[in-house]
Amino acid sequence: MQKIIVLLAIFGLIACDKTAEEYHHSSLHFGTLIDITLYDVSASQADAAFKQLDKDFTYMHAAWSPWEKGAMSRTNQLLKMGATFSASPAVLELIKKSTVIADQTGQLFNPAIGELINLWQIHKHDDPDITPPKKEFIEQQVSKNPTLSDIQINGVKMHTDNNAVSLNFGAFAKGYAIDLEIDMLKNMGIKNAIINTGGDLKAIGSHGNRPWYIAIQHPRMDTWLAKIETQKEESVFTSGDYERYYIYQGKRYHHILDPRSGYPAQGVQSVTVLHTDSGLADAAATALFVAGPEKWLEIAKNLQLKQVMLIDEKGVIYVTPEIKKRLKFNSQIETTIITTAAL
Repeated sequence: MQKIIVLLAIFGLIACDKTAEEYHHSSLHFGTLIDITLYDVSASQADAAFKQLDKDFTYMHAAWSPWEKGAMSRTNQLLKMGATFSASPAVLELIKKSTVIADQTGQLFNPAIGELINLWQIHKHDDPDITPPKKEFIEQQVSKNPTLSDIQINGVKMHTDNNAVSLNFGAFAKGYAIDLEIDMLKNMGIKNAIINTGGDLKAIGSHGNRPWYIAIQHPRMDTWLAKIETQKEESVFTSGDYERYYIYQGKRYHHILDPRSGYPAQGVQSVTVLHTDSGLADAAATALFVAGPEKWLEIAKNLQLKQVMLIDEKGVIYVTPEIKKRLKFNSQIETTIITTAAL
């Protein structure tokens, strides 16, 4: 079964200002439950914020989903045809921001492998009859090597000569959306909030006289592995092989694909990244997962990350010095923790 909550906000651990008002709202977008908490706001502020958030998330989902009838699906259709066309500004912005990160990760973060993602059909992981795609189909997609760099952009005009390019920003769009909406909340005068998209989140401000507390899900147990206090404005994103997967003939097939092999990435159970940039944290968690135990530090340095936790396939926990001093591990769970060199 899919574990929906990777990270969750822990409220009420320390007494806080009883006079401040706290408001909660949940809605379904991007195929996941989005939970929003606002603190020290008025009822009218909260109501206006929640309405705007729902409106914005509805628009983003429709525009960015490769499966909905919207800007992204239209873009994919035209790219496949080899046409030169005027692209939606919303899609162009995703491409431009993601291309930089893709290059920095050596294409381990690769939003151009939409056809490969479709081939695996991981979104149907609850289907008891689902099976992995045939090897020859996987090899065919990998041999075409689609990347964002295959797309030529001139102003608002877009074109590619590689008809295997198919865009899927599932490892970036949620993070980018959170950043946009946190900025919207700040522009409304809201200083203390959490937006949690199915466990990946960003927090600003504090919860009264204490910081926001976040719990990081254990990748193999139905409990938390570690807790952390956020500082001012901070994003916490985790990529894990337990989020969406199915078991076939005793083997786990999860949703985080390695563009080099075409198969689910191996050697890692989860990666957690802390950063102020939610889009970067989202993409980085995926790229480091794909990089695996041997290469993740190299990719983290390329991205100038400082706060990362990686759990390998054996359950060994690797932490950077900067994140280690902030994590409080669950004392009820036996852990092996290795601190890396400073990044």
